[in-house]
Amino acid sequence: MSVTVPDIAALRIGVLCGGFSPERPGSLASGEHAAKALVEAGLTAELIDPAHVPLSALPGRSDVALLALHGLGGEDGKIQGALDTLGIPYTGSGVMASAIGMHKPTFKAMLARERIDTPNWTVIDPLLSTAATLSVVRHSLGYPVFVKPSSGGGSLAAGIAHDETQLMQMIEAAQADYAEYMVEEYVRGIPCTVGLIEIDGRLTTLPVHDVETPREFYDYEAKHDPTQRTEHCPSILPAPVTETMQYLARRIFRMIGAHGVLRVDFLAGAGGRVTCLEVNTLPGLSERGNLATMARAASIPYPALVQHLVKSAYTKPPYLP
Repeated sequence: MSVTVPDIAALRIGVLCGGFSPERPGSLASGEHAAKALVEAGLTAELIDPAHVPLSALPGRSDVALLALHGLGGEDGKIQGALDTLGIPYTGSGVMASAIGMHKPTFKAMLARERIDTPNWTVIDPLLSTAATLSVVRHSLGYPVFVKPSSGGGSLAAGIAHDETQLMQMIEAAQADYAEYMVEEYVRGIPCTVGLIEIDGRLTTLPVHDVETPREFYDYEAKHDPTQRTEHCPSILPAPVTETMQYLARRIFRMIGAHGVLRVDFLAGAGGRVTCLEVNTLPGLSERGNLATMARAASIPYPALVQHLVKSAYTKPPYLP
């Protein structure tokens, strides 16, 4: 079935960014960069912050939504479901793939079912005592372990526990936060990411991006301080490793039912191990971010990248769960 993509020059593009999540600052930067590129290309774009503008106002001011939201409320399917109800086309995946991508334990369970390598994990069960959780980790994972929210990104509220004392402190902090956390096998390796974008109805796999950092892991500071990281795109890792990541990224795109754009994060471990950490159904859109960097390495300028994303809002199947 052919899909008609309208002339985006005639569209009012609402760039949704900000929102209520802890990742709001990065989302605002994504939205500002994307909107600026669209306006400079002669298109009509408006920044819209759902924290200040009710979604019910969108039908009167936007024909299509470019989603530059990050984290809870933006990537987890809630905005997607609201836009579906309002009948406004939007970029990125639908409700189901967005929810799967946001909830890491669900995503990792799908990886395990498909026999795609992912670090072993367990979810911190609030009904279990701290002692019981420590026992589970001691016998199933060992130390060190990686602790992070089950839903969220940007390495916020994440860290490494080297022993039971550190893990106990993290568990108690997590339980006080009333959020779901998970404990994961700590894999020492090089952080890598693979972007996929739809161009003229065809999925394009971008070059692998890898990062070296002197820090214990690729944490929030390393992601926001250029002096704490060295980036390579295309990656300098051996071709068999990067080709495996690109192959797996395409499999994962289909596995979760993604659409339009996806970024898949991996670790390149010892002995050629490639293990998948998580997916991002709405990758950051800042001009210096990972997605834009990978696109430039594929000879796709930033303004073209943003316009491809807008067009992909119109190529979804008639029904996308």
